[in-house]
Amino acid sequence: MGVEAHATNERATGRTWTVRLDPVGRGRADVRVSCSRPACAAQVLPSAAVGRTAAVEHLKAHLRAGPAPRPSAYCACRAGECHTHIRPAGPRERPAPWRCGGAVVLAVVTDREGRWWQVMECCSRCAAAHPTAKIAATAPAPDRTAPADAFRAAAASVPTVPAVGPHFSHTASGPTVPHEVPPPRAPRPTRQRARRGRIAQRFVPHELRPVALRDELTELGELFRAYQQRAEPDLAMLAGLHARKAKAFSAWAEVTADTGLRLDAERAEQAAATARLQHLHRSGQAPEGDGPAVTRLLTASAQWNHARAVLTHVADHSPLPGPEARLLVVMLTLRTAQSGVGNLVGQDLKGLPLPDPEHLVGQLVECGWLDIAGTVDELIASRPENPTRIGVPSLTPDESDPGPFTFGRKMRPKLSGWAQRVVGEKKLRKAKTAADARLLALALATGVSLDGQLGPEGEGLPLEALASWCAVTPAELLELVDRLTATDWLTEVAVTDTVLTGRLTERVLPLSCPLT
Repeated sequence: MGVEAHATNERATGRTWTVRLDPVGRGRADVRVSCSRPACAAQVLPSAAVGRTAAVEHLKAHLRAGPAPRPSAYCACRAGECHTHIRPAGPRERPAPWRCGGAVVLAVVTDREGRWWQVMECCSRCAAAHPTAKIAATAPAPDRTAPADAFRAAAASVPTVPAVGPHFSHTASGPTVPHEVPPPRAPRPTRQRARRGRIAQRFVPHELRPVALRDELTELGELFRAYQQRAEPDLAMLAGLHARKAKAFSAWAEVTADTGLRLDAERAEQAAATARLQHLHRSGQAPEGDGPAVTRLLTASAQWNHARAVLTHVADHSPLPGPEARLLVVMLTLRTAQSGVGNLVGQDLKGLPLPDPEHLVGQLVECGWLDIAGTVDELIASRPENPTRIGVPSLTPDESDPGPFTFGRKMRPKLSGWAQRVVGEKKLRKAKTAADARLLALALATGVSLDGQLGPEGEGLPLEALASWCAVTPAELLELVDRLTATDWLTEVAVTDTVLTGRLTERVLPLSCPLT
């Protein structure tokens, strides 16, 4: 009997395995898909998209063919002491140990970039602690009907006793009086623990008064967490939440005399103003007193700052002199900014105002700034259905250097499309303006106020900085200003010895990236 009980209580540690997607080498597009199971061999695939699809299919095949989660298995996280789920203690808190519980499940956990997928046989509570976990299968509940049936059978075997009162030998025998059973006591009401709110990494004290302030802070925390789960952003709603947070934190600071809360309230006011302004720009509206609305190609201040960051990086790291080389480096940088690699076709080069694009591309390859798959002639002859792979080693991120830019994959094509619209603007093409005039158009588009005035608050832009960016002399810059004025890019132009003032015309204002 003891041996049988010991065998029944034995529990195995939960299974776990990982499927990874890793680059094969620096500057290469192909990737390696590997699985931690010993029977699975690694695969090398031509691109990250193909590799990610193969990794997901490999994982699904394991889940379909593998056994279901075992109800008696120990949580796989429990084997690792649950370090993943223990929240770091704050200055006034002690770390609380994690307690496993719930049904045993097969959970698939992945990182946000889609580089690895891990399957764990763990408890449902540990799976819920992972923000990216998805439940693939749940173990059936253990069979508890047998003990209940045995108990009912034992209860049925006990002889029934008639419900009579006490009967003693010295009392006269007589008819028995049924004993009245008192009614059951009413269950005590369960005491519910007061809800403890949390907002902006702060816990709302339950003893905070007035109660309306405590409830407002608790509700705001729940609304912010619900907003983070939305599939699409709603900047108007976000601005309203920040405004409510600023008002509530100001009241909280008055009650507790906490300087940190007052600073958080000021930051919330700034966040509300920024979100409100972004909503107006994205919806094609204008702030009060700013005149008619402008629907810009790049709609948010973060995108405008990224565009300026790319132009500044090219100005500081251009490998060749001259405006033609500078313009080509700008366009190639925007094609490869996020990962250091991209695709290019011959029409992309032929559409630029370059007298000899083959020679410029050859110089960039010779100096080591650019890598191309094939020859320069093959690049010039390539078509959209068969693009040429290019790479810029100085932009390729690695473990020690994440690269000069902080924007992601979705931002890069927006910035590249914006630069192509500016450089290839209709009147600039018809006037056959050269590369130096197109560079000046890029600089002016990123150096205006919201209403199109040059410089912050219409103060103008330094002539020396503009001439350096366009790779021309200050005297040649004045001729470029005249060309842009003739092509209806600039108006109200005034030039001093040091500053260029004026404004962009309404026609090109949608291409601008205001200084905010």
